[in-house]
Amino acid sequence: MLSKKKKIFIVGGFCLLLAITGVLNIVLNKNIVSSASKNDTVSAGNFFTTYRTDRTDTRNQEIMYLDAIIASSSASAESKTAAEAKKAEMIALMESELVIEGLVKAKGFEDVIVSSSASNINCIVKSAELTKAEVAQIVDIIKGQTNFDIDNIKIFPVE
Repeated sequence: MLSKKKKIFIVGGFCLLLAITGVLNIVLNKNIVSSASKNDTVSAGNFFTTYRTDRTDTRNQEIMYLDAIIASSSASAESKTAAEAKKAEMIALMESELVIEGLVKAKGFEDVIVSSSASNINCIVKSAELTKAEVAQIVDIIKGQTNFDIDNIKIFPVE
């Protein structure tokens, strides 16, 4: 059986790896965006594909770390419970985002990405610009699927 110090080092190591992954993701994305802006603007299709890939990779890493904590025989019951709660929260957010993306696309938008946290929700729509009616449709969909107030909903058109 592992000592308490070893357990702390293992959990700390997982947290450190998660933080390093996040920092590397930000740094690498800034490099990609800056090199793309030097050469040419990023196309909307490329943006949406890249964003989805990055989001999926990051979430898969986070879920992998949480699964490792949950499966660890050396992790405390509190750590396992916290990891299970965080994983359930992530899955609920992912499902909500997917539903909203589908509903917005059903309204005739070519592509959309939804990103949410505990305090706000961002909706990136593939469009040169949005009319007030289109914004109202999107806000209506988001409010119907979540408990977010209109002040916490951000909608961004991207060409």
